[in-house]
Amino acid sequence: MNKPADRCPGVFRTHPADDGRLARIRLSGGQVEPAALEALALAAEEFGDGHIEITVRANLQVRGIADDRVDAFADRILAAGLATDRAHDRVRNIVVSPLSGRIGGLADVRPAARELEAELHRHQWTRDLSGRFWFGFDDGRGDVRGRDVDVLGAAVSPDEAAIHLGGVPTGRVVPLTELPAAMVAAAASFHEHRADEWRIRELDGRARVAVSGAVAGFGRLAPTEAAASANGGRPDVREPIVGWFEQSDGRVLLGAVTEFGRLSARQAQFAAAIGTPILITPEREILIPDLTEAVAETVVRVLAPLGFIFDSASPWTRFSACTGSPGCGRSHADVRSDLLAHLGAPDAAPGREREHWLGCDRGCGSPNGPHVRRIATGDGYRTDRRVPGG
Repeated sequence: MNKPADRCPGVFRTHPADDGRLARIRLSGGQVEPAALEALALAAEEFGDGHIEITVRANLQVRGIADDRVDAFADRILAAGLATDRAHDRVRNIVVSPLSGRIGGLADVRPAARELEAELHRHQWTRDLSGRFWFGFDDGRGDVRGRDVDVLGAAVSPDEAAIHLGGVPTGRVVPLTELPAAMVAAAASFHEHRADEWRIRELDGRARVAVSGAVAGFGRLAPTEAAASANGGRPDVREPIVGWFEQSDGRVLLGAVTEFGRLSARQAQFAAAIGTPILITPEREILIPDLTEAVAETVVRVLAPLGFIFDSASPWTRFSACTGSPGCGRSHADVRSDLLAHLGAPDAAPGREREHWLGCDRGCGSPNGPHVRRIATGDGYRTDRRVPGG
């Protein structure tokens, strides 16, 4: 039976927009190596509009690619190691607790995430998974568990994780070493039982029971532990990871944001020149880990004048916007210009609420957590309050 395909863009299958083609680069666990970031910056400058945008799934995307340059852009991304083969391009939808293995948490879940990616590429059927299907690894602090993840492994100890499917705990606790295989089994069952659904939460009751049964052979049944949560040393996971943080090994992690959660090619090149992996979060934060104090001080001095914001009180930790016009033909307004004017007004007094500005009702780029939406109507903006699942 042929399964219906979604329209999520990737590297090889791009999305047509008014400002050109949009290509999305999926980062496993939100991590990008410095050489790959440098290559992406050069590709964005040569083939796109010269910017790299951060998505709410901790991925990256480039806009403004001409129709006849899509293949050349894809070849460049492939050579940089930011994509694998055309068939499996959109399957790397993996989110990881950004601070895992460096600050707090019950376990370092990044090795399990890397193994999951390798496992997904071993199978032919995974190339037919929806580009919206999302895998998540929570290191126990709850920052991924609260997101709209299809198959989640949430650490309950340094060596074990609970499995959640479609946001619901299964009661199964498995060793971290078995977690990738259990997650693939759940995804395989979803693929077998889906009709036109793209996400686990869209399945009917019978199909969801079948998907839950796919993990029954893994680990042990421990409902109490599976429902437990741990904070992992971060008292409020909603606080921005922006500023100066000390890692568990004594080194420094810097967190920054940028206007509209995007990087110019020049900004990306300077970030790549630091020589450490860059971590991207679903809150559009840019994390620069594994620095000595001296290097961290230099990084702040160099990057801050380029538009990297290391102040957690900045409005850009709370405000975001979709592309708006003229890039999107559906938009009723140039929402980014309107947001800049709003924040720059003499009487502006931005509150502490998360706020996302939109050109239409589609909600593109909306945050996962509670937030206020300002939606352009062609006759001003209306306000809409959203909560998770709303």
